[in-house]
Amino acid sequence: MGVSVAMGVAMPVGIVVVIVVGAGHATIITMTTFSAAILLFFVMDPIGNIPLFLAALKSVDPTRRLWVVGREMLIAYGLLVAFLYAGRPLLSVLGISEPALTMAGGIVLFLIAIKMVFPEAHGSLGEPVDGEPFVVPLAIPYIAGPSALATVLLMTSRDPGRHTAWLLAVSLAWLASAVILLLGATLSRFLGEKGITAIERLMGMVLVASAVQMFLDGVTKAMRQ
Repeated sequence: MGVSVAMGVAMPVGIVVVIVVGAGHATIITMTTFSAAILLFFVMDPIGNIPLFLAALKSVDPTRRLWVVGREMLIAYGLLVAFLYAGRPLLSVLGISEPALTMAGGIVLFLIAIKMVFPEAHGSLGEPVDGEPFVVPLAIPYIAGPSALATVLLMTSRDPGRHTAWLLAVSLAWLASAVILLLGATLSRFLGEKGITAIERLMGMVLVASAVQMFLDGVTKAMRQ
């Protein structure tokens, strides 16, 4: 007969992980609302997006820049919420299982995180923009990009009965990102290029760990099916 031991581990960013160790297996309990918001915030990477937003808004009238950023953030929020509620039916139509999505999400997050930790020496300032940007590239893909949408799909597929909690998580991550990007010019002057790079690499390190854990969760679930 196997002996089970339960352990609770509190992570610095509010991620509470409960591990039940039994006869040859371990179970990871689903993330909290706050930890989901933190994960999505890191995936959206608003601090790393500050230089991209500033570059895309260079040709925009300075009096309209805040309005444009606010509009693009609202468009991105609408898309994230749409994926939150349409995610499970979409997965059913495509025939994608939860373990497959979990592993794929972990791989995508890992690739994004690696780029954050080890940025290219001569990285581009994003997509070229003529005139005032609309939807592309600010709302999509800078905010509601493939990694953010995959994370939202993963959240709702893991526990579809917690739509209210996931909506709150998306809203918190979006609100924090909106504040940072609306203050982008001020933060850019205050932090400087090195400060933004340092913070982005720190966020990348957290994402690497989250991505590996996500992939392991997917493998565990696939082995139990």
